[in-house]
Amino acid sequence: MKKAKILFVSQEIVPYLEETPTARIARSLPQGIQERGKEIRTFMPRFGLINERRNQLHEVIRLSGMNLIIDDTDHPLIIKVASIQAARMQVYFIDNEEYFSRKNVFRDAGNKFHKDNDDRAIFFCRGVLETVKKLGWNPDIIHCHGWMTALIPLYIKTSYREDPVYRNTKVVYSFYDHAFTEKFSDNFSTKLKLEGITNEDVKHLKEPNYVNLNMLAAKFSDGIIKGSEKIHPQLDALLKKRDKPSLTYQQPDEFIDAYSDFYDDLLVEDSVLAD
Repeated sequence: MKKAKILFVSQEIVPYLEETPTARIARSLPQGIQERGKEIRTFMPRFGLINERRNQLHEVIRLSGMNLIIDDTDHPLIIKVASIQAARMQVYFIDNEEYFSRKNVFRDAGNKFHKDNDDRAIFFCRGVLETVKKLGWNPDIIHCHGWMTALIPLYIKTSYREDPVYRNTKVVYSFYDHAFTEKFSDNFSTKLKLEGITNEDVKHLKEPNYVNLNMLAAKFSDGIIKGSEKIHPQLDALLKKRDKPSLTYQQPDEFIDAYSDFYDDLLVEDSVLAD
């Protein structure tokens, strides 16, 4: 029987950032899934407040070195890695001096939302997908955690659809309780575009806000999960429509088995687990 490959992409993971429900799930879920016999890879951004020396991050030269063009500007992609020894688990970090050197995550010291959070999300999502290609590792499922990962379902189902690495990949997206009221730049839907993405694909982003970004992620995902007990009412209503495989909120002591079964159900549809 083939061992399923699950790629976890999260905007936050304990112990590298402070503990939140998202960071806690993104830490314990990959370990639990690995212990249940699946192969895993895990990615997050290398935010500037992450202490590289304490956490023993080091650059992976063979994966670094490419540039990603966003809004007609080249941005160098740097890949770093660290290990969570207790979990026998590696975490890959997407890094770039312009986007991730600041000593905060999404807001500055005055609690002001970073103006380039939209560009940072584009860079992170594309950086993950390009790095996985360099790894030569074909994920059966990509599970995205947090709004910063919301473009991955779109990219997988459009621009990367025929790529040999992602041709058969399913995408799962989790909704969490970290809404923001600010809007992205008016040209966000233009900046994020790659070959194969149409205006129709990104019509949700005519108004580039938190809800619409998550709606876009749900539209292009194969399965959606309620990751937090409370989420934005519009997203909760979307989950309740059940027009695609979905999973309700799971208690902390039960979610790993529930998520594992959810993955298996998605994979069985395409006989990924078959001999």
